[in-house]
Order: sequence, then structure tokens, then C-alpha cells
Amino acid sequence: MNVAWWRRWHRWLAWPTAIFLMWAACTGVIVAFSEFFGADEALREATRDLVSPVTTASPSDAWSQPVARAIQAVNLASNGAPIDKIEQQFKGEKPTITIFTGKPGGGEDRKFVMDAKSGTVLSAEAYADKPLLYRLHSGEAFGDGGLLMSMTWGTVLAFLTVSGFVIYLTMRRKNPVGIQRIFW
Repeated sequence: MNVAWWRRWHRWLAWPTAIFLMWAACTGVIVAFSEFFGADEALREATRDLVSPVTTASPSDAWSQPVARAIQAVNLASNGAPIDKIEQQFKGEKPTITIFTGKPGGGEDRKFVMDAKSGTVLSAEAYADKPLLYRLHSGEAFGDGGLLMSMTWGTVLAFLTVSGFVIYLTMRRKNPVGIQRIFW
């Protein structure tokens, strides 16, 4: 494998892979932006230094009664829908219970955010296990073929990095001086 071989494969793989690199970069920036400035991050930051009123030594009523009230309210709103998962937020000014319901035939359906103290519904919205943006970034939005393509372009990008480094090392001058040691 000489320099010409490395250059040829690097050049041929770089052009089509640039499309996928741009896709991954743009969706990655959008995911990071939404994570950094999103409501979930704001809640984490606001409650980070607070101490939860519920401890491991608390009686079971401290968490079971709010869950029971929340399930009753969700039952009224969704008429016996299956529960996929339940999340509790004990810290903060407004402790919440989030109940994710599914469809009777399978799949995700709705997300209910409840006030843990009163059991009232704060919000109800459609829910998917992973947001569309995350599925676009990983390729999962396009099914198993999209995930396979994502793994393939990741591997090709790794190869491009290695081949670019090999090309860089083989093109260096024998006795560089000054800044030419790094930038030839």
C-alpha cells in the first residue's frame, strides 16, 4: 500500500461520505442545541442543588399516593390505556409525575405530566420513545437500513481519518524546520 493507494481510496470515499458527514454534523448541532437550551435541561439545572423531600427512609405513601392520584387522572383522560413507564420528580417547586401511555395494540401514544401534590394534569401530548430529531441523527428514522447506513458512514469516516493521517505523514518533508514541522 503506497501513497497513491491511500490517496485514491481517500479521494473516492471522501466525496460521497461528505454528504453523510454534513448530515451528522447538522443534526448533531441541532440535537446539542435542543439539549442545552431545552426545558428538561432547565429543570435539571434549577433542581440540581435542591434536596429531595423523599428519602429511602420515607414511608411508601410519600411516593405511592401521588402515583395513585396520577394514574386515576390519566385513566379518566385515556380510558384504561396501558402504561409504558412512570417517572417521578420529587424536587423543585412543582413536583411532577410523568406517565407514558401506550396503544392497546403496542407502540407509544401519549405523555401525561401530572402535579404530584394535587394529581391534576399539567400537560398531555403525543409521545414517541425517541424524538424524531434523535432518530434522524442516528439514521433510525429510516429503519434498520438507516441504522446500517449510519454505522457504515461512521466506519468510512474513521477510515478517512486514518487515511488522511497516513497521507499527511507520507507527504511531510524529510527535515522540516520551524512551523513546517506541523504545517507543511
